[in-house]
Amino acid sequence: MHEETVLVTGASGFVGRALTERLVSLQGRRARAGVRMESRSVPAGAVPVVVDLQDASSDWSEALDDVTAVVHCAARVPGATNGDEAAYRQVNVDGTLRLAKAASDAGVRRFVFLSSVKVNGESSPVGKPFTPNDSPAPEDAYGRSKLEAETGLLELARETGMEVVIVRSPLVYGPGVGGNFEMMRRWAAKGIPLPLGAIRNRRSLVGLANLVDFLLTCLHHPAAVNRVWMVSDDDDVSTTELLQRLGQAVGRPARLIPVPAFLLRLIATLLGKRAVARRLCDSLQVDVIESRSRLGWRPAVTMADELSRMGPVR
Repeated sequence: MHEETVLVTGASGFVGRALTERLVSLQGRRARAGVRMESRSVPAGAVPVVVDLQDASSDWSEALDDVTAVVHCAARVPGATNGDEAAYRQVNVDGTLRLAKAASDAGVRRFVFLSSVKVNGESSPVGKPFTPNDSPAPEDAYGRSKLEAETGLLELARETGMEVVIVRSPLVYGPGVGGNFEMMRRWAAKGIPLPLGAIRNRRSLVGLANLVDFLLTCLHHPAAVNRVWMVSDDDDVSTTELLQRLGQAVGRPARLIPVPAFLLRLIATLLGKRAVARRLCDSLQVDVIESRSRLGWRPAVTMADELSRMGPVR
């Protein structure tokens, strides 16, 4: 059987590395690890290649040679440019579309694009999760850049016949995660009292293992082509519930004070931290019904298992 060669961009990053490691372990698949600089380490068994999305003159013919599919995880992420629209577009739009055009020219069969729920917006009404068919409403430069890349990729698919799959992900957590999620784990491990015991929102998250599994499904499933898909653990939680589960995972019950959400919002607004209050108090849900019914996909790993895989807090 002819082995399939898959190029993963962002292969030294949080999601890209995990996906590359999984591909290396699969029979019949070869992994090519796309990194921005030659010095970046990649998982053992993967072939490293340089994929610099910022360089408009890049020649990716070697990286794409004999590649049958691309999973594009590399991106300029939120907070990296202080909201500079042009900087996000340079990588997330221009770089993505140049890579996709080069992939099409090289005969790549399928291009899987890791996008973001931020394309839909920053919050959803309680009980009304975002679906792939909802009108996009990005609120920041990152979300707008992802939406523009999605639009360009679907147009390229129509023009060239290369199969495109778009995956919108909520917050991803798992071994190696950083940012706000790791900060919350540290809060739980230290037993710090938090005024977050009465938050009744709903948030969708996706464990790293489940996201990798979904991306692999999108690499081969015939029904995935030229569509937008949502992914999550299908186990939405409130901020209060998430902190309780984090406490259970680190072996230290969360110490949560039941302060009403409206009061938290008021205090945060007075302190100039309205965005923080939104992340803690607003709902942000995605609907994975179509992912389950049309692709036959099911989250294989529970939140409890993914949190336990993260190990002790450092």
